[in-house]
Amino acid sequence: MKSKEMDMTTGNLAKKIIIFALPVMLSSIIQLLFNACDLVVIGQFSGDNSLAAVGSTGALINLIINMFIGVSVGANVICARAIGNKDMEKAQRCVHTAITFSFIAGIILTIFGIFAARECLILMDTKDECLDKATLYVQIYFGGMIFNMLYNFGSAILRSVGETRKPLYFITAAGIINAGLNLLFVIVFKMDVAGVALATIISQAISAVLVFICLTRKTGYVNLNIKKLRIHGLELKEMIFNGLPAGIQGSLFSISNVFIQKAVNSFNITAIVSGNTASSNVEGFIYQSMNSFYQACISFTSQNFGAKNKKNCKKVLIYCQIFAVLTGVILGGIVLIFKDQFLGFYTSNQEAINYGVQRIVIICTTYYLCGIMDVFVWGMRGLGYSVVPMIVSIMGACVFRIVWIHTIFAANHTLFILYISYPISWLLTSLIHFISYIIVYRKIKFEPDNSNMSIAIATHNNSAC
Repeated sequence: MKSKEMDMTTGNLAKKIIIFALPVMLSSIIQLLFNACDLVVIGQFSGDNSLAAVGSTGALINLIINMFIGVSVGANVICARAIGNKDMEKAQRCVHTAITFSFIAGIILTIFGIFAARECLILMDTKDECLDKATLYVQIYFGGMIFNMLYNFGSAILRSVGETRKPLYFITAAGIINAGLNLLFVIVFKMDVAGVALATIISQAISAVLVFICLTRKTGYVNLNIKKLRIHGLELKEMIFNGLPAGIQGSLFSISNVFIQKAVNSFNITAIVSGNTASSNVEGFIYQSMNSFYQACISFTSQNFGAKNKKNCKKVLIYCQIFAVLTGVILGGIVLIFKDQFLGFYTSNQEAINYGVQRIVIICTTYYLCGIMDVFVWGMRGLGYSVVPMIVSIMGACVFRIVWIHTIFAANHTLFILYISYPISWLLTSLIHFISYIIVYRKIKFEPDNSNMSIAIATHNNSAC
């Protein structure tokens, strides 16, 4: 491998995890900063109705795209596993299948998003005064979905070889352009929500093109040759098998968040919707920072699984748990201290800020529990178990929240009762994932045969349990 690529099976794993995760964390933070710029510009120059309109689309957008993003997780797993097993040909087939699939997924999502946006938003009980703006935002956003897919799949491939710095450079460049276009479209041209949506897809196009060029210039395992772009049936099947449960889980989490959004909308107070939007975006910085260690966990675990190093898989999980918890506690504490100031970036409406504080206090004091939960999930996926964590997460978090909304919240219609469902679901699900991981880890056995087939068979059989 080249020096910029990383052997995740040897050396100081804790140090390598940090080296891997920091660029991912910075990339996520920078992306969120520029996404926040969308909301800040909208909130400050177009008003609370526009802010609420854009904010009310987040759960829907995630619901629609997460299924396909999950397949990119599968691409990361299969490619990293092939690299750990020193299988150049399989890694190459994985790369070309993943990129080809990203184009197909982008086209499908664009068509669906444009034609189904309004109906989906109506189902979410989007406020009438926000509906037209929210619909326009979603339709424009999905017009550039092919770029979103290409960037996500391309970045997943790069992470499989430990290349996390270049995506950081790409997202930084794209984000700067996004921020500039936001100011131009909203303040100068008065384009409102259409302006921030257009700025977003232009910046996504830039980052996608840069990732694509990067892959074409790489050598070795993840080199992309345009002439070889095609779907390889076996690799696509493995990607879907390993990644689809993650996509289903992500989509169902989004469904539970749709119910949360509907519950927020049920108060019929624009300031509550705006405050919830602002708070959830502030919290996103903490989540994405912890997420960098989830990404490290699945990449490192997958390579070590491919190399048949079971002990390293356990070490990776422990290190990632420690780093994710520390990140959640430290950043959660910072947000709690400066909560009013952070929310003030999104809206000048003091009533909306006060409502946002109610959510932040509950979420940020307990967000590390979400970190614990997700590290277990991504660790099991790296071991080839995708179905088990999906089922546990769906029942422990998604179903639990929906039931909570229709029972406890219905009987006690307050924001506190609504928001407390988050940490309770994280705690319960983390405990079950802990038990599941122990069972999964004990079941992992490697055959003496070093062939790819023996690994694949073992993985599939274990995943079905």
